[in-house]
Amino acid sequence: METTLEPAAESLLSVRDLTVTYPGRGFRSPGFTVLHGVDAELGGGRTLGLVGESGSGKSTLGRAILGLAPVSGGTITFDGRDISHATRADRRRLSRDLQVVFQDPYSSLNPALTVGDILAEPLSVQGIGVRQAQGRIAELLDHVGLPADAVDRLPREFSGGQRQRVAIARALALRPKLIVCDEPVSALDLSTQARVLDLLLNIQQETGVSYLFVSHDLDVVRHISHDIAVMTGGRIVEHGPARQVTGDPQHPYTRRLLMASPVIDPDQQAARREERRRARDDERAA
Repeated sequence: METTLEPAAESLLSVRDLTVTYPGRGFRSPGFTVLHGVDAELGGGRTLGLVGESGSGKSTLGRAILGLAPVSGGTITFDGRDISHATRADRRRLSRDLQVVFQDPYSSLNPALTVGDILAEPLSVQGIGVRQAQGRIAELLDHVGLPADAVDRLPREFSGGQRQRVAIARALALRPKLIVCDEPVSALDLSTQARVLDLLLNIQQETGVSYLFVSHDLDVVRHISHDIAVMTGGRIVEHGPARQVTGDPQHPYTRRLLMASPVIDPDQQAARREERRRARDDERAA
């Protein structure tokens, strides 16, 4: 079963019939299609959770929006502009409004730079002066709950959760309209995950930024998203309000993802295993 998302009332991001195909390695090698005619809509100030297992195509969709994966067909419209085939110069201009937070908060930060230099970099690229940048950096550190003296410290001096706060601060530096969050809490322990998710929610309430939140964990997506799109095999198979998708899932694959969420009680674990088995049987029959 394949589905599409209905247009949002005030769409910030609109993906229509998006196809991503990577070319083959040789003359006779066919290309490999990762996304098959995907539709998605995201309104201003809202979060669309994109959930699916590894290889489902969810990260590829985020990468295509960021210009990091080739668009073979369809369109991506951001803030009224077609960015499907944006040039490098276009992408530089877009960086003010479109940012990303990656999964690993250590490898995504330059280990040789202090936090102050990491946060100053996007400001400098956009021509923001040193004095103004210093004020903005102080605001950003306060915004993400890091001490002022963090400016002089290196990423290795921080915990994983703190490093992800630095990455979030960097993404916020230019006051973007949309942040693509690609598995931003999957490398963190559960208590740290909760604090980072709450931080993202607070930032959205204060700034009105939109998130495309990519994750394999339906529980995490449910916590932060207004709407959820479920992906498998490069297609969206279910979408809707977060409460509806997680409370009354219609597609067998969504039910299987929901049943994969960890629980502590042994009886619940046994019930979940049986429900997962039934969901897999339903999915094969769908």
